[in-house]
Amino acid sequence: MTKAHKIAFPRRRAARTLLASGLVALVGACMPAGAPDTPTRAAQATGAGLPPMKSFDTAHPQAPQQANADIARDFLDLSFLLESGRALPRLTRFEGPIRVGVTGAAPAHLQRDLDRLLARLRREAGLDIARASAGEAVNLTVAAVSGQRIRQFLPQAACFVVPGISRLSDYRGRRGAPETDWARLPERRKVAIFVPQDAAPQEMRDCLQEELAQAIGPLNDLYRQPDSVFNDDNVHTVLTGFDMLILRAYYAPELRSGMTRAQVAQRLPALLARLNPGGQGRAPRLLPATPRAWTDAIQTALGPGTGVAARRHAARRAVAIARAEGWSDHRAGFSHYALGRLLQATDSGAAYRHFLAADAIFADSPGTELHRAQVASHLAAYAIARGNGEQALAYIRPALETATRGENAMLLSTLMMLRAEALDLADRPAAARAVRVDSLGWARYGFGSDGAVRAKLREISALNPINRSGG
Repeated sequence: MTKAHKIAFPRRRAARTLLASGLVALVGACMPAGAPDTPTRAAQATGAGLPPMKSFDTAHPQAPQQANADIARDFLDLSFLLESGRALPRLTRFEGPIRVGVTGAAPAHLQRDLDRLLARLRREAGLDIARASAGEAVNLTVAAVSGQRIRQFLPQAACFVVPGISRLSDYRGRRGAPETDWARLPERRKVAIFVPQDAAPQEMRDCLQEELAQAIGPLNDLYRQPDSVFNDDNVHTVLTGFDMLILRAYYAPELRSGMTRAQVAQRLPALLARLNPGGQGRAPRLLPATPRAWTDAIQTALGPGTGVAARRHAARRAVAIARAEGWSDHRAGFSHYALGRLLQATDSGAAYRHFLAADAIFADSPGTELHRAQVASHLAAYAIARGNGEQALAYIRPALETATRGENAMLLSTLMMLRAEALDLADRPAAARAVRVDSLGWARYGFGSDGAVRAKLREISALNPINRSGG
């Protein structure tokens, strides 16, 4: 979401690109000066074309680990605030069946991902949501349009959701109207999601997951919530067990459109005790609220439209704020991680120390397995660049399973490519070749075009000192 567009909610995909898209800066940071850019083996691995694209079939949501007192607090802040801080006067939701239609040139993989998501929402959140059959009215439209068209309306958005319309051409003319202002809706009757039909498959799916969740449920994001897509750190790319519980509660019979925050708060304890009995006996963490200054610093560091120096300065400010707040939770780890990413190209030693600091914090913070897997990809890259294949493998092994459970093909394929280089360093060339080939199908889902996949192979192969020396 962006503060400038209160009636629509464009996702900040620039942050996700920084977190998961790969190791472009890291390659340059880890290699000695003058090393060749293109290793020879990358061409051998892709010369005959790429294998078919892989995709995920089985969801692995984990039950929420939070206390119900924490979940109730999160539910209220997610449901009655916009990300800008603007308060919402009432709860709004669809009061009846949700019927979904698809318009535009939606690729087959997007259609498949939509069907998987709708099935999960029926099964895990208990929602009456499905594709509209012939003759049924559509009240939730998934519109596949070009990324260029989306940027014509919202230059910094990769995808967004708007109430009261079903076509992108209606957006400008109805901005500011009561039916397109979330704060003035009495209930949700018609909502449209606009996703880029020309993005990488995972990017389309990630947009679909987040935007559909907000089209039907809470509209805010919380940095204090580690295990959720309702968090602008964009670490999670598919709906988690926490998210499904929030949506199940959002559509529970105890609630209805038009209820105030106080009315919902009164009903939440009994509602959550019914839906999540395991959360009753847990002690609440009661994490402090996230200061606006930290949020602004992180958004500047990770967002588009800012120079590199200013982004690094913002990341340092986020680390300083986290220290001043006395945080030891995932937000402190995320601050170090963001700064490490931004320092890679200019100070690899400092970047490495921030990655180590992030990993140590995440290791002691619940719900941060996927955060640690992201860090592991960078620590493994540093180990490979220094010729330590066994150390790299130690970082990669647990992260592979985490990336698979999190359905993050970008991260999974990156880890597999790193593993192949580590296996080569460990003098296991046959195993390395098998892993490298296996990574390509996941890379096609995560990165999209064949050219992007081959570029990723070259970047990671260039880390390996064997390739840099021509050996």
